[in-house]
Amino acid sequence: QVQLVESGGGLVQAGGSLRLSCAASGRTFSSYGMAWFRQAPGNEREFVASITRSSGSTLYAASVKGRFTISRDNDKNTVDLQMNSLKPEDTAVYYCAASGGLILTLPEYFTSWGQGTQVTVSS
Repeated sequence: QVQLVESGGGLVQAGGSLRLSCAASGRTFSSYGMAWFRQAPGNEREFVASITRSSGSTLYAASVKGRFTISRDNDKNTVDLQMNSLKPEDTAVYYCAASGGLILTLPEYFTSWGQGTQVTVSS
């Protein structure tokens, strides 16, 4: 298992930007596909973005494509989520997750989760 700690959340006005970071420790970070999920009050946890082990491929939810960018640094054991043009509907707790498998969009395939970081976008 890998241990994950998110940081970088906060309060921002609509149209603003935030950068979330997830620091990993434990087993070899580069052996995990990584993703960001989010969960708003009363909603199920939803996929935001994912990146493969070697950063060769990324996927984005339609709602964030073109505004969010996921990246990773296997030397620093970090995965980041750059969020631009934020909207009030982006308000949620954002979670970093790690998977040893190939499916990187469904939460049930992820074995390690961070504690979450709150992102609040005001209108």
